[in-house]
Amino acid sequence: MLVIMVYDVEVKRVAKVLKTARKYLYWVQNSVLEGNINESSYQRLKMELERIIDVEYDSVIFYTFRTTKYSQREIMGVEKGGESQFL
Repeated sequence: MLVIMVYDVEVKRVAKVLKTARKYLYWVQNSVLEGNINESSYQRLKMELERIIDVEYDSVIFYTFRTTKYSQREIMGVEKGGESQFL
């Protein structure tokens, strides 16, 4: 499944959240990652992030898609990040 992860966490936790998420997804730009992962990896990612974030203060949003058939990715301006799996 395609997963897009967007996060807004306290500065002291940003590096940990990014390092954890990059084990599963590709960094796209500040606070945004994406990639194709299976359900078990998705669940592991969420469990790892739950141990890092403060649920009373931080926010992590996941957008999940079963297929990229009807999707399109368009970039305006400078492309940031690494390799993308978004087709």
